[in-house]
Amino acid sequence: MAKKVVPEAERRRRRPTRQGTVLSEQLIVRTALRMLREHGSAGLTARRLGSALGADPSTLYRYFAGLDDLTRAIGEELMGRALDSWKGSGEWRADLHALGLAIHASYLAHPQAALLTASRVTGRPREIEVDETILGILRGAGFGDADAVGVYHAFIDLALAFAALDAGALAIKDEARTADEEMWTSTYARLSPATHPHIAATAPLLADRMNQSAYPVVLDTLLERAAARLAALQSSDGGGKGAARGR
Repeated sequence: MAKKVVPEAERRRRRPTRQGTVLSEQLIVRTALRMLREHGSAGLTARRLGSALGADPSTLYRYFAGLDDLTRAIGEELMGRALDSWKGSGEWRADLHALGLAIHASYLAHPQAALLTASRVTGRPREIEVDETILGILRGAGFGDADAVGVYHAFIDLALAFAALDAGALAIKDEARTADEEMWTSTYARLSPATHPHIAATAPLLADRMNQSAYPVVLDTLLERAAARLAALQSSDGGGKGAARGR
């Protein structure tokens, strides 16, 4: 006899856990974020998560297909938080700049989770909402479909790549990160002009810049190039709003 398929809503736990809370997908995701912050990705197990929730570890599988499914939900949560903190103005370049910074900041608020999820495609509703928003901004500005997808691809990959890079620095132990940051003054600034003339000449500038994220600068560069591309499209289109949609 075939096993009865239990509808998703019926798999949800109705009774409170030992801690007196009623489980939900959102509660599990938020608890997982806390565990990642405290223990790193190696500490995120079904057993530890169940203990933190005051529930049997098997309860997790009523809400998620497994830890990989939970990982996607964590990524979606970070994307959703970025979108919730963002407000559009109607000016495409300013809106993309603000949204890019919001995505970057959302991931850096949870560095361990960023390292775990920045390279993932979740296919979940909030992530899809972010993608729809970005493409809508670009198409609304007048980019043809091919150009809109090209800018979207560069934009989202740039935000997530820098999120992972900068999260990596935040995720290491404080003393290691401090040692890395001080390298620009303890080592680079002391190199001889005779052997390293270019580093010696720029050492103070390197010390000021290299411990900051380059993301805002590179984001501006990307948007400048996109704006130039849009201007070229509009010029070739006789002053109209963008090129043909399929172009």
